[in-house]
Amino acid sequence: MNNELFDIAEVTGQQLKSKGMKVVTAESCTGGWIAQVITEIAGSSAWFDRGFVTYSNISKIEMLGVNIKTLDTFGAVSAQTAVEMVNGALTHSTADCAIAVTGIAGPDGGSAEKPVGTVFIAWGYKNQPCHVIQKEFKGTRQEIRSQTVKAALQGLTI
Repeated sequence: MNNELFDIAEVTGQQLKSKGMKVVTAESCTGGWIAQVITEIAGSSAWFDRGFVTYSNISKIEMLGVNIKTLDTFGAVSAQTAVEMVNGALTHSTADCAIAVTGIAGPDGGSAEKPVGTVFIAWGYKNQPCHVIQKEFKGTRQEIRSQTVKAALQGLTI
């Protein structure tokens, strides 16, 4: 376990717990890594509701309600898809806030428009507008995924 990721998740968890809130994750390129980091923390059940690993487009549609038109128009790796992932995770959970990630971890799959390392991270709270950012991470597949987990956990403002 990466100690830095664990420490970030622990602080996030303390903040969520102090406010009586729970988080849900919706992950594509990280494959459940955010949820795994969170559940390494003893007592995380007090602030972690569940995690969705939606690697394929069909899983994004079936589990999170991502609109097929969004995927067709903008692609799975897009701000629009990340926002719909957050909204779907909130709809299909009892959590108060959500983290969603979708991206291209490589080493293949990139394009001129969306190179390897392109990641969209979204955060949202029930009944509030979603916040989404685009990142261009560098490194190996493992490094890109690790940077995504770190940024996703750090970006959740409670």
